Amino acid sequence: MSILLIILHVVVSIALIMIVLLQTGKGADMGAAFGGGGSQTLFGSTGASTFLSKATTAAAIVFMVTSLALAYISSHQTPSSVMTDVKTPVTEQTSPAAPEKASDTNAATPAPATDTTKGTTP
Repeated sequence: MSILLIILHVVVSIALIMIVLLQTGKGADMGAAFGGGGSQTLFGSTGASTFLSKATTAAAIVFMVTSLALAYISSHQTPSSVMTDVKTPVTEQTSPAAPEKASDTNAATPAPATDTTKGTTP
């Protein structure tokens, strides 16, 4: 749904740019308002609207509606991240080894060698 709205929004924005650029400017009519042409007002005549002005209005309305819809969709979307799909590695829990008997530990450890002639250990 949001992909369709994004595509429509981009198409309408490009169309709006093209329609506005195709329209004639009102700057040429402004000089005539001061020197001649008493029927014209300062910002041009208020005659019947042309096809381009109606198309501009329609494109602007569609642009605003798609902008509001995209803003609503993006604010109500659950946040997604790359890390949401990563599973945590499972570590195997091993039980701790039973402690060995003290007598077995002492028997396995060799005693330090002592020099009997001097009474010190090397």
